[in-house]
Amino acid sequence: MRTPPFRGLGVAMVTPFTRDGAVDEPRMRALVDWLIESGVDALLPVGSTGEGATLTHEEHRRVMDIVLEQANGRVPVCPGAGSNATHEAVGLAQHAKRAGATAVLSVTPYYNKPEPEGLLRHYATIAEQADIPIILYNVPSRTGRNYTPDVILRIAHEVPHLVGVKESSGNIVQALEILGSRPPGFAVYAGDDIFAAPTMLMGGDGVISVIGNELPEWTAKMTHAALQGDAETARMWHYRLQPLMQANFWETNPAPVKCVLAMLGRIEESLRLPLVPVSERTRERLRTLLREMGIVD
Repeated sequence: MRTPPFRGLGVAMVTPFTRDGAVDEPRMRALVDWLIESGVDALLPVGSTGEGATLTHEEHRRVMDIVLEQANGRVPVCPGAGSNATHEAVGLAQHAKRAGATAVLSVTPYYNKPEPEGLLRHYATIAEQADIPIILYNVPSRTGRNYTPDVILRIAHEVPHLVGVKESSGNIVQALEILGSRPPGFAVYAGDDIFAAPTMLMGGDGVISVIGNELPEWTAKMTHAALQGDAETARMWHYRLQPLMQANFWETNPAPVKCVLAMLGRIEESLRLPLVPVSERTRERLRTLLREMGIVD
């Protein structure tokens, strides 16, 4: 029987870079400690928010290693290990397993946008060759194709290594349809912070969160209340967090979240091209919002 790789708040970690664009290992390790100490339940580095698409394969594997070493078993680590080339996804997943990851987050192939049969074979191949639990990441805004609940459920039933889905279609009905028909032990994670509390209150297993990078303690309180069925507390924290949830997408993620983390003194505001720091207008809007939320002076 499947077992969810984690329940609760999983943070889709940013990858800190130095001003000259190198992976900032000390800041990365400090982020791991801060997030764990703040009550998060899992770490998911080198995904979309972690700018995995701009890392070399060597850097990608190194960031996995850094997070796993620093977490040291305190929480599950499920790094991004997806690609639109199946053999590359296999290689990254194999490294994650060797490094001690609990599972991998594997995005549906972007650009080439396979048909459902190709998607099934993609995940079946990763499962066979890497032998590690897989969380399917459905994010049509980045991949160009939405995979419907019937497709995801078919793969879940045919590939036992598929242990969950990060549902980021922007349509909460899809998450509810999967929840209603999932195999035993198959985890459903909200992939958008705005849908986190509703998904968990309807039986979901957690969230893979962007805002958890910035306000991990608050986000953990919302998540844990929702998992416990405490709708009133979850609702309170949701509406306290919602303005920043939305602000994180005023420009392309992770530019706004990196701007906020720089304001909090956690990282340098450095991104990999073709991503660039937020505009001055967005920066001032973010600063004003953080003041209104009582996060900065």
